Amino acid sequence: MSIFDETTGQVTPIAPIHQRGRGYDGHWALVWQKFLRHRLGVAGGIVVILAYIVALIPEFLAPVTLEAYNPSYSYAPPQAIQWGLDEGEGWRFLPHVNAYKTEIDYNSGRRLFVADPDTVIPIGLFVQGESYNLLGFIPTDRHLFGAVEEGQPFFIAGADRLGRDILSRTIYGTRISMTIGLIGVALSLLFGILIGGISGLFGGVVDNIIQRFIEFIQSVPAIPLWIGLAAAIPQSVPPLQVYFLITIILSVLGWTSLARVVRGRFLAMRSEDFVKAARLDGCGPVRIIFRHMLPSFLSHIIATVSLAIPGMILAETALSYLGIGLRTPIVSWGVLLQEAQNVRTIASAPWLLLPGGAVVIAVLALNFLGDGLRDAADPYSD
Repeated sequence: MSIFDETTGQVTPIAPIHQRGRGYDGHWALVWQKFLRHRLGVAGGIVVILAYIVALIPEFLAPVTLEAYNPSYSYAPPQAIQWGLDEGEGWRFLPHVNAYKTEIDYNSGRRLFVADPDTVIPIGLFVQGESYNLLGFIPTDRHLFGAVEEGQPFFIAGADRLGRDILSRTIYGTRISMTIGLIGVALSLLFGILIGGISGLFGGVVDNIIQRFIEFIQSVPAIPLWIGLAAAIPQSVPPLQVYFLITIILSVLGWTSLARVVRGRFLAMRSEDFVKAARLDGCGPVRIIFRHMLPSFLSHIIATVSLAIPGMILAETALSYLGIGLRTPIVSWGVLLQEAQNVRTIASAPWLLLPGGAVVIAVLALNFLGDGLRDAADPYSD
């Protein structure tokens, strides 16, 4: 990229503003160093990375597959892990859980599960279990942990009304809940940068039209609009299509705030020499936006994205919890929380709220990560 000097007739190369001064690589090194000093941000980043690892290989990490169920253990409470046995002749290391025996509470007429210390279920690592395809194409039957003998009841986080393992279903739900936030934010990022960039780059009438359109969208109540759009999806739509439609619905309103930020920065930068030089070189608006102007505040956009993902996760959870978002057989944290809608059920089976705990941990981790990235986005500030 260069600029022509009419007085001297010389062509002078000009580096984009984001590559001047202390150097592009040096800037990102400073951003990384400042982020490492933000302890909550680093901790949040570690949790987020672990969550996406879980989302990548839930089949291996879950003790059983999604199809596993045992109606005999409906609403079975969590089993406590014990690490050894005292056989009279000495203590022996043997990780296990106690099997259940059932009793009837004649006052309430309910079936109760009581731990049976005489019957132990050994547990271990890399145990053989139900077959599945790791990463979608690697056939295997190994699970990270679980009962040593396949088919034995193993519910360290309890079971639901059909006798399905809550821990395994929560692990599987991580894939949908974490990726729907990622894909939704990616779409919002694309719309926000493109529309906000066009608004700030051209200004004038184009800017006024786009800004009035953004104000109209922001004036519409988000929750009723989400509910209305989600409820409009026919029941006959396949689950995979529902997943992508919900992702698009969550992106409908997510791009407006980012578009405002991009528009403000572009209005300030469009008179810079490197933008004028790009125009003289014949660069189109899309190339100017993504190649020359966007990298100058890319760190701020990264911070904005990390703070937007929790909103997407919460929105999907709320819609699915109300029964108008994702539906079974898709498993997400919001779908799993449908089991906890009944107060009476929660009182007798509080372990059904485990997916809600996963939502809290993921949202907090993403918020801490976003705070750290936002503070590190300007490494030259105190």
